[in-house]
Amino acid sequence: MSEEDLTRRRFLSTVGKGVAAGSVAAGLLRTASAQLRVPDPPDKKLGWAIVGLGSLAINQILPAFSQCEKSKVAALVSGHRDKAEKLAARYGVNSKNIYNYENYDTLRDNSEVDVIYIVLPNSMHAEYTIRGSKAGKHVLCEKPMANTPADCEAMIAAAKQANRKLMIAYRCQYEPFNREMIRMAREKELGELKLIQADHGFKIGDPTQWRLNRAMAGGGSLMDIGIYSLNAARFVSGEEPTEINAMMYTTPNDPRFREVEENINFQLRFPSGLMANCSSSYGYQTQSRVRAVATNGWFELEPSQNYTGLRMRVFRDYVLQEPSFPQRDHFALEMDHMSDCVMNDKTPLTPGEEGLRDMKLIMAIYEAAKTGRTVKV
Repeated sequence: MSEEDLTRRRFLSTVGKGVAAGSVAAGLLRTASAQLRVPDPPDKKLGWAIVGLGSLAINQILPAFSQCEKSKVAALVSGHRDKAEKLAARYGVNSKNIYNYENYDTLRDNSEVDVIYIVLPNSMHAEYTIRGSKAGKHVLCEKPMANTPADCEAMIAAAKQANRKLMIAYRCQYEPFNREMIRMAREKELGELKLIQADHGFKIGDPTQWRLNRAMAGGGSLMDIGIYSLNAARFVSGEEPTEINAMMYTTPNDPRFREVEENINFQLRFPSGLMANCSSSYGYQTQSRVRAVATNGWFELEPSQNYTGLRMRVFRDYVLQEPSFPQRDHFALEMDHMSDCVMNDKTPLTPGEEGLRDMKLIMAIYEAAKTGRTVKV
């Protein structure tokens, strides 16, 4: 007799014997079943092709599919067949759905793929997004959208011409803590916003990596990690800046920074009078913070853009609170959002136009830092 049978037999013996006991037991079991909420099976899942199998794809994006309700990995695109074969075996991808950069365009013939996720160095975003749109697929592209505003505009045009959706992977805008910051700001829960402080940075290592190559990265810390400060100031405030000031500094003779900047601080002025003080760096230990200061208190996330462990603090009525929200996988949330937009023909929360706005502002920040003048945008 199994342990389950023994447990059930003991339960029945405690409420009596015979028909009466069975009736009572059945009633109790029905009550327990009513209280147990079994999640519904997921709706139809769209098939995704992951383009570029670097650290982000391997350690974050591919594992995130296990948390998705509307998205599944269906294809892989890589220049390294052996790596792709291993990952295909791990995630149940048919080996016929492994592509390289030469036959990438033949994805158009694969009905199992609905959406392409571009996870390549910045300089490759435009080419592979445009080719993906021409192949008839919807595209999610990692941030920054591209190296120049002109590339961003070409990506948007290609998606429109193909009647496909284009979304930029601003993952923070999809997770609960950042969503709460947006809600508090927009609903003026602590009054009018007066100041936003946003600081993001980390100590970069290997001087030969692509992020330190200007041709591939388009710039330094601002393009890679500083974009979190810029984007946070915009999405928390709900406004677009009108004036920018900035300063840059790079440690002399550091082999990591022969081509790109190490540190950059910039200030944004918004139409309401709100100011934002922002920074990014490749030179110090991890900084990840967004604070919004209002007339009746302040609220902040620190860390604000880590993959896990986000924390919120709210200071109101001279009391410091620490609200808690579910820890959700950022990549699963953004991919399911994109899938939902495709299935229901909706515009993504962060479309290509959002990436273009950030890129234009990044160019203005660089101009302000190089000229020492206020740049109006």
